[in-house]
Amino acid sequence: MKSGKQMIMGLATAAFLSGCTVGPNFTPPEAPAVRTYTSAEDALPVAQRVELGKHIESQWWRLFASKPLNALIRQAVTSNYSLHAAQQTLAQAQEAARAQSGSLWPNVSLGGTSGRQKYGVALFGPADFAIPAFSYDEIGPTVSWTLDLFGGERRNRERMRALVDYQSRQLDAAYVELTGNVVAVALGMASAQARMDVINRIIAEDEKTLKLMQASFDAGAGTRVDILSARSQLIADQALIPPMKQQISTNRHALAILVGKQPSAWTPPPLTLDEFTLPRSLPVRLPSELARTRPDIMAAEANLHAASAAIGVATANLYPNITLSANLMQEALNPAGLFHAANDAWSAAAGLSAPLFNGGELSARKKAAEDAYRVALDQYQQTVLNAFGQVADALTAIAHDEELIATWQQSVDTARLSLDLARKSYQAGNTGLMPIEDAQRHLAQAQLGITEISSQRYLDCVRLFVALGGSPMS
Repeated sequence: MKSGKQMIMGLATAAFLSGCTVGPNFTPPEAPAVRTYTSAEDALPVAQRVELGKHIESQWWRLFASKPLNALIRQAVTSNYSLHAAQQTLAQAQEAARAQSGSLWPNVSLGGTSGRQKYGVALFGPADFAIPAFSYDEIGPTVSWTLDLFGGERRNRERMRALVDYQSRQLDAAYVELTGNVVAVALGMASAQARMDVINRIIAEDEKTLKLMQASFDAGAGTRVDILSARSQLIADQALIPPMKQQISTNRHALAILVGKQPSAWTPPPLTLDEFTLPRSLPVRLPSELARTRPDIMAAEANLHAASAAIGVATANLYPNITLSANLMQEALNPAGLFHAANDAWSAAAGLSAPLFNGGELSARKKAAEDAYRVALDQYQQTVLNAFGQVADALTAIAHDEELIATWQQSVDTARLSLDLARKSYQAGNTGLMPIEDAQRHLAQAQLGITEISSQRYLDCVRLFVALGGSPMS
């Protein structure tokens, strides 16, 4: 028995000392060398100062200074089912990695057998040597260990840990997406309400114009055509109200789903654009920092790491495997005879298996793993490009929002003055109804335009903060 144990220990020691890990060692890709997101031809925000190199606040939505919005975010993070699913997916990956780690250690089990047996005459020859039927019992531990000579199991454990990292980054991405969606939908709801308020003011102006036309007609200066035209404009503007109500309802339903509630059983807090504060400064991470912090980029890097480790697993399968096994049993013809030193039985063995011919399967699997790595690398590079493009789009959109707001404000001021002059001219009998109607339409378009672009300015800030990776959950 001593020589058997020495043989097993010697093989194990030799395997441990000579073991290596085949396959490439993973090195994260270099961060892009660029220091800006936009080109010299692109416009950048002026009214909102861009602070390049400054880290975004951990809870970036607080930059809008809205208490109702903060409450909505807390409720969504607590109750959103998609976020919970991402958390459970991460927990599943963590347990799978723990299970994989166990393959590096010996497998010890305890077994027992109780049976009855009868040998045939042919086993021992003449009938004089026949052995009568007998009962037997045995119990004892068994140890088996497949040596990780070439690091296949270690690479597999590395791959599983990379997949855990991937799911962790996916959870962060889900958190950023959720918070971004809550802010965007809340702003969309406030924006729809603001547009409806503008339309109500336009309708009030239409009603004022209609009264003016009626008074002029009653005084004998106007015509029924004027009255009908003014009434048509009023009806056309009133028709704008139902779509706004539908937008408010749609956003309210979307918010309910984001916070994990039934739309019929939940009412959001009052949300108006006046409750939101536009951030005066825009913290923007450097491109090199973004490549190391944005969740989807980090998830793509973790996926690349897993693909690299998979090459090592496939490479290790091309080499021999050694499995050590041993057992120590107690054998007796009845249970009472167990656990006596005289009934000890043991065995020790070392098995070697090496691939000789498999039709090229293992080599093809290694080549496929290398191809999968190249795919993951391209996906990583594309993810980085997409991220940088989203930041650039958001920055230029905010800059153009500033330009549009200034233009629309001039249009509002001009249209309001034009409408006032048209009404005075009509009352003086110098012009007809057409100039008033034209001035009203221009004012309505300008008022709606400035409301929409003001809302879009907030939404583009949200796009920028989300594109910068928001704030991770972990």
